[in-house]
Amino acid sequence: LEFDLATSLVGQPLVRQQVMKGVREFLENPNPVKPLVMSFHGSTGTGKTYVSSMLIRYLFQSGLQSPYVHHFSPIVHFPHAEQIEQYKESLKRWIQGNLTNCGRSAFLFDEMDKMHPGLIDVIIPFLGPSWVVYGTNYRKAIFIFISNAGGEHINNMTLALWRARKDREEISLQDLEPAISRAVFENPQSGFWRSGIINEHLIDFVVPFLPLKHHHVKQCVINELIQQGLEVRPGVVQEVADSIPYFPEEEKLFSSTGCKTVASRISFFF
Repeated sequence: LEFDLATSLVGQPLVRQQVMKGVREFLENPNPVKPLVMSFHGSTGTGKTYVSSMLIRYLFQSGLQSPYVHHFSPIVHFPHAEQIEQYKESLKRWIQGNLTNCGRSAFLFDEMDKMHPGLIDVIIPFLGPSWVVYGTNYRKAIFIFISNAGGEHINNMTLALWRARKDREEISLQDLEPAISRAVFENPQSGFWRSGIINEHLIDFVVPFLPLKHHHVKQCVINELIQQGLEVRPGVVQEVADSIPYFPEEEKLFSSTGCKTVASRISFFF
C-alpha cells in the first residue's frame, strides 16, 4: 500500500503520510480501543475515491466487491429528507448486523457534504471507545468519510501559502486544519453539522487533499496511458494537460477538476 501510494497517487504527500500512519497503527494493534475513523476532504479529482478504493483493495481480497465492505451514497441510499428517521433505523441495523457477521468490516460514506444533517449521528455508538455495543465487538472496524466539503477552503489556503512563497510540499496538516474545520464541521450544509461525531472527537484522521498543479496532471495522463496500454507520447501528454481548466484566472496554477477528466480526454487522441 505504501509503495502504491508513493508511485500511483499524484501530488498528495500529506495524504500518504496520514493514511499510512492511521492504517499502520491500527492494523498493528491486536486490541484497538476504537475503530479507525478517517475523513477525506478536498475538491473533485484530487484522489479521495482513488485512495479509499486502493486502501480497501489491500485490506480485503475482493476489494470493493467484498461482502465485508459497505459503500453508502446519500443520493442513492438516503435521497428523501422526509424519510430521515427511517434511514436512521435501517442504517443502524445494517451496521450492527454486518459487524456481527465480521468485526473487521469497512464502511465508506461518500459525498458527506450531501448527507442530511443528523443522519450520520446514528452511527456514533459504533465509532467510540466502548467495548461492546448492542452485543457486538466492533473495535476492529474501519469507517471512511469522503467529502468535497472543505475543498474550496483547502484550495484557497494552498493558494495563499503559495503566494506567501511556501511550497506546496511544505504545507502541513496544521496549516489546513482551521480551514477544514470551518468549512466542514461548522457548515449547516455539511453532513457533519452539529454532529456528535465532531463534538466527541471520534474522527482519528482528517485527511486533506491538495489541489493539483499542471505537472501533477501530466503525471496523471502518463499513468492513465500506461494503465490503458497506450503509447506515452509527450505531445499527447502536453495537450491533454493543457486542455484542462486551471485556476485562479491570472496564474492558472491549479487544475479545476484535478485529474477527474483525464481518462475521457485521452480518448479524443486514440
